[in-house]
Amino acid sequence: MDTDTMERRLRDLYSSGDVQELARQIPEMATEDMIQEWPQSGERIRGRDNIVAVNEHYEGATGSAPKLTLRRIVKPGQAWVAEGTIDYGDGTPVSIVAILETDAEGKITRETDYFANPFEAPEWRRQWTEQMEPVPVG
Repeated sequence: MDTDTMERRLRDLYSSGDVQELARQIPEMATEDMIQEWPQSGERIRGRDNIVAVNEHYEGATGSAPKLTLRRIVKPGQAWVAEGTIDYGDGTPVSIVAILETDAEGKITRETDYFANPFEAPEWRRQWTEQMEPVPVG
């Protein structure tokens, strides 16, 4: 898959906000032996079919339908970095960074996702920082 097609698909998937649609697109975008990792929960999912299954069963297992929002995509070379937010249904914009590694054909071989809840900046460092606009909820 060429880089323009990959970028367009990633943007379309994030802008749809639909995790189920993401699951439906994985077979076309990923290798059969793709690996997805979630370091914060210590989980590794081996194989495209298992990754699709986790995404397809999310709402039924948790009672919520997460909504994705894209902030930006960085194309540094062998990997793509997608930064966005995910709302698990409670209105809290959890930041997500996805590192997508691709093979020579442009298919995703590995994805590593990092999730971070928002938090209040501590008072002690305000003299060196500026306040950003809060991440919008999808």
